[in-house]
Amino acid sequence: MKKARREFDKEFKQMAVNLCLSGKSTREVADELGLRTELVTRWKREYNEYKEGSFSGHGNQNLTSEQKEIARLKRELHETQLERDILKKAVSIFSKGDNKYSGS
Repeated sequence: MKKARREFDKEFKQMAVNLCLSGKSTREVADELGLRTELVTRWKREYNEYKEGSFSGHGNQNLTSEQKEIARLKRELHETQLERDILKKAVSIFSKGDNKYSGS
């Protein structure tokens, strides 16, 4: 039988990070709260990167507006490249009989 995965709310994670920021070591905080040291370290890293926007929950990333725009543009570029490749193949198929398209 699988062990149930523990979930921690934003307030608990924030409290653990605040304990670390108050001068306690990561290991001490992890031991007091019954957590793995790596988990508390990851929470500290996330807090240092996103500050108050950290710990959004369920694996959702907190992206800045610039990062969201980059992700959107990457998706759009990928879709456009797929469309281009499909059109190239279609032109190649339909122009085989008249030798007007070289396929490059």
